[in-house]
Amino acid sequence: MAKKQVQTGTFEYEEFGDADVLHKRMHPVASPGAGEVCVEVISTGINHMEVFLRNGNEASWVDDPWPRGSGSDFAGIVTATGAGVTGFPRGAEVIGHVRTGAHATHVLVPSTSLVLKPRNVSWEVAGGLYLAGATALETLDDLRIGAADTLVVSAAAGAVGSIEVQLAKHRGAKVIGTCGERNFDYLRQLGITPVKYGEGMPERISRAAQGPVTAFIDNFGKDGRDIADALGVPETRYRSSADRRDVELKLLQDDPESVAHGSDLLARLADLADRRAFTLLISGLYDLDDIVEAYEDLARLHSRGKIVLGTRLAAPYRTQKARDVHDAMA
Repeated sequence: MAKKQVQTGTFEYEEFGDADVLHKRMHPVASPGAGEVCVEVISTGINHMEVFLRNGNEASWVDDPWPRGSGSDFAGIVTATGAGVTGFPRGAEVIGHVRTGAHATHVLVPSTSLVLKPRNVSWEVAGGLYLAGATALETLDDLRIGAADTLVVSAAAGAVGSIEVQLAKHRGAKVIGTCGERNFDYLRQLGITPVKYGEGMPERISRAAQGPVTAFIDNFGKDGRDIADALGVPETRYRSSADRRDVELKLLQDDPESVAHGSDLLARLADLADRRAFTLLISGLYDLDDIVEAYEDLARLHSRGKIVLGTRLAAPYRTQKARDVHDAMA
């Protein structure tokens, strides 16, 4: 009897729009070619950049053919390998990245886009690690953040910001995170000094810093440059939300050099996560088929850390999130 060909359920879209333009389509999974690996996806993250690409606000990929895939982060289990692949045997647990198409049950990718998943890193964390984590790590490397620094990070409770503040603290820097008051306790649990958004923020940051602020990362995208100037941060040690956009788009390029660089960052992140240098909070876990609801959650801008999709959730029911309870009482 002929072996039944594996099908992948992949979320695609054929027009710009909100998450409801995403539709699941079934495709046969091709056998891996030379240097390729087939991975059954266990978890996959969602990111704001995917929203901008899908709704047309980010025009960098305007010439991409339709239909288009969605998603860049994933973690899963190797099911087949092509000629020349070493280090990723069938059954290996891996973390990977793609330019697009990770929101699927199976992906076919070059082995160069994969790293082994450490045993102590959960599937949920692994699946949401790449774009937010690599952006954070690349930005800290670019600024050369170290023990002599006092760093301010805005939107410090979000996915990128929360990784940046923890890794900067791991490097020995003094770290101040700006956020809404609802996230103060979360940042304090990470060992980060929280400062509230709003009028008078430079003065509040100065009091918290008790000395010069040497670097500023703006993930919030509002008044960041003015605040950094008020704090005396040199222009060379300021990174804007526009700089973050450029980093993310470079991390999604699929030429061999870019893929290798992304995988190097991912390997470092996996090791840092394994050693508990940072903890990635998963504030929402949705079934892959509930991708529209997951993106609607992301759009509310209330989530801490990452929202992740899973393909093998143990229970179909949804539990109420603590942040939703807090918001309802506020």
